[in-house]
Amino acid sequence: MGSPAHLHVYQELLLLALRDERGTPLGSWGAQALAGGVIADLALAGRISLEGKRAIVHLENAEPMEDPVLDAAMLRLAEAKRRAAASTWVQRFATGKTFHMAAGRLCELGVLRADTEKVLLIFDRRVYPEINPEPEREVVERMREAIFTEREDIDAPTVLLVSIASATELLGAHFPKKELRARKKRIEGLKAGDAVGQAAAKAVEAVRAAIMVAVIMPAIAGAAS
Repeated sequence: MGSPAHLHVYQELLLLALRDERGTPLGSWGAQALAGGVIADLALAGRISLEGKRAIVHLENAEPMEDPVLDAAMLRLAEAKRRAAASTWVQRFATGKTFHMAAGRLCELGVLRADTEKVLLIFDRRVYPEINPEPEREVVERMREAIFTEREDIDAPTVLLVSIASATELLGAHFPKKELRARKKRIEGLKAGDAVGQAAAKAVEAVRAAIMVAVIMPAIAGAAS
């Protein structure tokens, strides 16, 4: 079984964030990774710019990209009454609706299969087992080459994959943590590199900020209760 000709960054991150056989998320940070990928894809495509230290998102071009997730994101940006920081948009896009829309698109491409499973023997939930492992294998191999070699000509989508996966613990789900620690300098160098360009680099920083909010706010709420 072959691979689709092209997957967006957000789609590749979703594959990394799912358990292959069960089709369920590996962790709660998968939603932030997916949303960060949406911001990164829009930045790479020149549809948005990110301005200032807070990386305020400005919609530059709303021309449809023929992708339901990215087009829906641009519509939300266009309809927003006020501009907001990329970290805010990551939180807004990190929803079940985005997840199911993204998974549904991968089902259409023959990578995943839509299914249901019982929760507590009562509730049904949608799950998306992997039926074509090739795209994820290719993603992992691209990241492996970026991290564990000294190549300098790493393409921008792969740099973004490594950066966002690092910010959301997805790297540790696919590579031995001991080996990753040994390549920490390389990973930091990739994240600080010029390959992604200024806008995409800001998108990565926005994802980092969003992850911190996702982790810290529940802790604060728990302490206050």
